[in-house]
Amino acid sequence: QVRLEESGGALVQPGGSLRLSCAVSGNICRNNVIGWFRQAPGKERELVASITSDSSTNYADSVTSRCTISKDNAKNMMYLQMNDPKPEDAAVYYCRYERRAWPHLAYWGKGTQVTVSG
Repeated sequence: QVRLEESGGALVQPGGSLRLSCAVSGNICRNNVIGWFRQAPGKERELVASITSDSSTNYADSVTSRCTISKDNAKNMMYLQMNDPKPEDAAVYYCRYERRAWPHLAYWGKGTQVTVSG
């Protein structure tokens, strides 16, 4: 079992910045991929960014120049730095962990709300 807890969601003004955090705990596999997804009202959940255990990163085209995903293995933390947020970035942001080795189990956090307005 792996538990994920997001934090850092807030009301942010366009052009500002925001850092989301995800605390990962439990039976963590060394070979994994963790990432951020988001879901806006009426829309499907979509990938924002992901990072593998060997630090390979992947970004959605819509955020690639504005977001940075990172992790601190010693603290079992993952972060998403978002710069210049836009109204279309408003959503609930979820942390997801997936084992890359068998069994390929995946876990989700409960989400944190990001609102972009101002």
